[in-house]
Amino acid sequence: MQKVSVVIICKNEEGEIGRCLQSVRGLTDDIVVLDNGSVDNTKNIVTKMGARLVEESWEGFGKTKNKATRFAKYNWILNLDADECVDEELKNSILSLPLTDEQEVFEIRFKNFFGKKYLRFGEWGGDKHIRLFNRNTVNWNEANVHEGLVLSHDVKITRLKGHVLHYTIRNIVELDDKVVKYALLSAEKYAEQGKKSSWIKMNGAAAFTFLKYYIFKLGFLDGREGLICARKTSRYTFLKYARLLELNKTKNINGK
Repeated sequence: MQKVSVVIICKNEEGEIGRCLQSVRGLTDDIVVLDNGSVDNTKNIVTKMGARLVEESWEGFGKTKNKATRFAKYNWILNLDADECVDEELKNSILSLPLTDEQEVFEIRFKNFFGKKYLRFGEWGGDKHIRLFNRNTVNWNEANVHEGLVLSHDVKITRLKGHVLHYTIRNIVELDDKVVKYALLSAEKYAEQGKKSSWIKMNGAAAFTFLKYYIFKLGFLDGREGLICARKTSRYTFLKYARLLELNKTKNINGK
């Protein structure tokens, strides 16, 4: 066992949370799952698998992740989403860490899946994120969406062996739902930051996004799934700037 707390936030993840929790068995004696309103079988699965269930309200991704972190037993935090798993190589890498330097954070490579298809290229190919850190020196910003860790200039980044397996999309319907949800949230975030949109940005950015991920980042090599992902990411970009343009116009009309 390692003195690391696994921290997960979730809602209605009965199809994913069991696999996630199973993957971290033997890694730690502290697994915290913050549930923000599940109405399916998620909470029963969490308690049956021996994780610590905390029920709290949703305050956006950044604030909710920080809230969940505060319930952890240990200062070293491994953050996972319900649709993510730790592979054996990564688990062994974490178990072998001394964890003596609070200024050190650990970057982890991801393998992203569309259904059973491992996406090697495009937007999700070569993905990596910092997910293991000490909460005394590092925490999440308070962004409602696309949250990130606040790192000081003297933080040391170490990449671990192994992968997080991210079963990000089960089917096209789920992908469509996520595209719309995150596009609208991102537009609101941009509006709060005072960013502007235009017809040119809305259409030009969407076109460039498709070319970037399907052509330049070789998404076409992932076959059908690569094409779908590039098209949906392009749509996400279009919807984000279209909604931002609406919010800009509303702000101008209201004079705020």
